[in-house]
Amino acid sequence: MKKLFNEFKKFISRGNAVDLAVGMIIGSAFTAIVTALVNNILKPLINWIPISGTTGLQTVLRKAVTDETGAVIVQPLILDWGAVISAIITFLLTALVLFVIVKAINTAREGGKGLKHKLKKMTQKGRAALEAEEKAKAEAEAQAQAEAEAAELAKKAEEAKIEAARLNQQKTVELLEQILAKLNNK
Repeated sequence: MKKLFNEFKKFISRGNAVDLAVGMIIGSAFTAIVTALVNNILKPLINWIPISGTTGLQTVLRKAVTDETGAVIVQPLILDWGAVISAIITFLLTALVLFVIVKAINTAREGGKGLKHKLKKMTQKGRAALEAEEKAKAEAEAQAQAEAEAAELAKKAEEAKIEAARLNQQKTVELLEQILAKLNNK
């Protein structure tokens, strides 16, 4: 409660342009309601409180001066403490309502900033995840390419080995034929 009161006190004493604009617009619309409530309900109740005698919260400084017919020549001079208290109540109620409205707007603004921050974090995490996924995909493709190249080299090596064996076999056959031909010539 004390924190709320301190925020309310700070709100009343600061001069933020946005708060002032909101106060002017909503205050003008809300003041009529508060004024009617205070003047028609609270002020009569306040003035009904007996302080000294039967005058309530009014101090008569000078009574009305009337002539013989009862017409008022000089108006009475009255200090209406109830009107002052009513004005203070009107101000405090209006300021309190505006404080609540501006606090709700500021909370919504801060919530929007929080959402932006969370969205940014999520976006950064998403980007990092996508980059990691792309990197893993590229590594997998490079691994597959290396394996394909190794398989191709192994196949060529096997073919070369088979070709070498065939050539060795062919040379062996030729040598044997030459040896056989020489043996036959003797």
